[in-house]
Amino acid sequence: MVKIELEDNAKNGRFVLYEDAAKAGEMTFYRNGDDTITIDHTNVGEAFGGKGYGKQLVKAAISFARSSNIKIAPECPFVKAVFDKDDTLQDIKA
Repeated sequence: MVKIELEDNAKNGRFVLYEDAAKAGEMTFYRNGDDTITIDHTNVGEAFGGKGYGKQLVKAAISFARSSNIKIAPECPFVKAVFDKDDTLQDIKA
């Protein structure tokens, strides 16, 4: 079973993806004021590659941004590539 947990201390945070009990990946961010987060790093463990976990982390961040009415500045190359390929994400891109 896959689950994603959000850790957020109002300055920075991360989305952590678990496969069963094992940490499979994470995406880190920092806040730019009250209305923007910058995603600066995404990492999925080598043993968990090829399962779409990176994309799931991005989807979790998108859901968080939309529900919190904030924008995402995609600094991480992986996240930037996802945003560049999907026109439906332009409403939350900073």
